[in-house]
Amino acid sequence: MIAFDYEHYLTIQKREILKRIKLFDNKLYLEFGGKLIEDNHAARVLPGFHPSGKLEIFSSLKEQIEVIIVVNTNDIVANKIGSDNNISYQGEVERLIDEFRTKDIAVCGVVFSFFSESIVTNAFIKKLARNNIKTYKHYVIEDYPHNLEKIFSEDGLGRNEYVETTRPLVVVTAPGSGSGKLATCLSQLYHDNKNGIRAGYAKYETFPIWNLPLNHPLNLAYEAATVDLGDFNVIDPYYLDKFNVKATNYNRDVDAFPVLKAIFEKMYGETPYESPTMMGVNMVGFALGDEEAITAACKEEVIRRFYSAQKNLFLDKYTASSLDKIRMIMNKLGIVETDRKCVLPALKKADETHVPCMALVLNDGKIITAKTSKLLSPAAALFLNSVKYLANINDEIPLISPNLIEPIEALKKEISAINDSVLNLNDTLISLAIQAPMNPLSDLALKQIEKLKGAQAHSSVLLDKRDLQVLKQLGINVTEESVPASNKLYWRS
Repeated sequence: MIAFDYEHYLTIQKREILKRIKLFDNKLYLEFGGKLIEDNHAARVLPGFHPSGKLEIFSSLKEQIEVIIVVNTNDIVANKIGSDNNISYQGEVERLIDEFRTKDIAVCGVVFSFFSESIVTNAFIKKLARNNIKTYKHYVIEDYPHNLEKIFSEDGLGRNEYVETTRPLVVVTAPGSGSGKLATCLSQLYHDNKNGIRAGYAKYETFPIWNLPLNHPLNLAYEAATVDLGDFNVIDPYYLDKFNVKATNYNRDVDAFPVLKAIFEKMYGETPYESPTMMGVNMVGFALGDEEAITAACKEEVIRRFYSAQKNLFLDKYTASSLDKIRMIMNKLGIVETDRKCVLPALKKADETHVPCMALVLNDGKIITAKTSKLLSPAAALFLNSVKYLANINDEIPLISPNLIEPIEALKKEISAINDSVLNLNDTLISLAIQAPMNPLSDLALKQIEKLKGAQAHSSVLLDKRDLQVLKQLGINVTEESVPASNKLYWRS
């Protein structure tokens, strides 16, 4: 039995979106919750889900779609970095635009929410203008979302610049949470109503999954993924009151629903939705298969989130309450961090060797270990040990020639401000690629890379940022102990 029926999901999710458009006068603002491209969380907890599956749905509807990207001006000024991909919010806006253009999906503009003048913001606006991207300014509304009269007025939503759209489906997305997507949708509804357009609103959701229990592993994994936002899952009280059925939602949508409902009633004299669950378009729960496989994936993800929170607490990016919340979720699932199969082997090898070590569990269940050395970082050593196993290459055979290593070491010593001559994972991959045309074993090793996708790895220390980035690019899910690799302050940052 498959864990998640991806093709069925694409079919029914697309069908529901088209049905929503018809609820209104062929005009729907679809707020997009979560990651639109590279939704790796969904891929990890739903085996079979494609990280860019949502974009695939929109690509199939590209003749009917245009996109508004919303970014919080404060995040641009602060150069906020996405925790999942280490890309700045400005960079993520640019990446989204590039991705949509590649798919031939129209971008009608970028909204700068919470707008205030700054050198950084103005420079970004000019850059977008040079690339033929329109920009719009939206402002802070006092007492939002509580003062409906203020919100629904010329001094409220009416003050925001109107984004002109021409297609029936307008997808409203953002580089991250807190960007102001809902307020942008409400602003568009306000202006459309003034212009005699009976537009509608819906929300494209993946998590939480409304037709699964509050404490289902998929919904608990979502809570673990959002501890830094202060979000939590709740039973939708409006849905329960209307249908006497429990539906899982989350706190911000439940809190915002009365405002949205009141705005619909003010514009049209009625509301199409009786609850926040009804305004969501989320068909994930109708494409589930192997419950055991999904539960195992969710438990793995919660432990991964635990280690991430522990690291962020060590780096003063999280508070202790975030870690405590994940511990509570782990208690609900009956798991501890050492249930992650790669953890104990990594820690055991580190205890034996007294140097930073890593362990990796391949998709066939094989556990590979490695330690740092004078030549290789632990991630580089782990990669070489793994591809040797996968390619059935004798462990004693060196895959990188000393004649290639020596000049690399010398160059790194010469130009590195921190006297770092160890080959990191990126150095190792490049070295193998250089040798591949002349060395059949190097070529064979590189051909194993695809088999590393989905593998689980753990490090006994905090990894160098470059190694961590390449491991993620290889599709390896990595966790780390919150222990510095050395006493150098730079490596702790």
